[in-house]
Amino acid sequence: MSTVLVPLANGCEELEAVTVIDLLRRAGVTVTVAGLEAGPVTASRGVVLLPETTLDAVLDQAFDMVVLPGGLDGAQRLEADRRITALLRRMAEQGHFIAAICAAPRVLASAGLLKNREATAYPGTLDGQPEIRLSSAAVVRDGIFMTSRGPGTAIDFSLSLIEILCGRKQRDVIEKALQRS
Repeated sequence: MSTVLVPLANGCEELEAVTVIDLLRRAGVTVTVAGLEAGPVTASRGVVLLPETTLDAVLDQAFDMVVLPGGLDGAQRLEADRRITALLRRMAEQGHFIAAICAAPRVLASAGLLKNREATAYPGTLDGQPEIRLSSAAVVRDGIFMTSRGPGTAIDFSLSLIEILCGRKQRDVIEKALQRS
């Protein structure tokens, strides 16, 4: 069974965080939700999320993927956290998948992981970084990196993550159950 870490910071975009966690769990993925600090996380619209653990408690665990929810304030907090930068670089060195949505691709860029790669993000988030091939697509995969634009693309983003981790058949099963069409 695949394992995914979703770190949460105050100011994260709740729609993105909850969509990723929910859909991955529907697909049978083991998702660990870890706060940067102990206790509840207040998301960008005031929704209070309760992580299961802290980042410090799981830093030495192995994960198949790490997924960073956006929200500008949350992404800024992730970007400023040296533990997150070290984790992302270690995951990349080991060839594990790294995904970020909305403002969170800025965390990958700050860690030097998007250089000469194609990526997408919330408009304006990655502007002024000529070393990144910026796309306007809803979801972009470049090697081990997956990026997405924002709350409106959270379902497509999550389904793409399921396809990477569990295969196309499982993605289709989950998508059908969502009754999107």
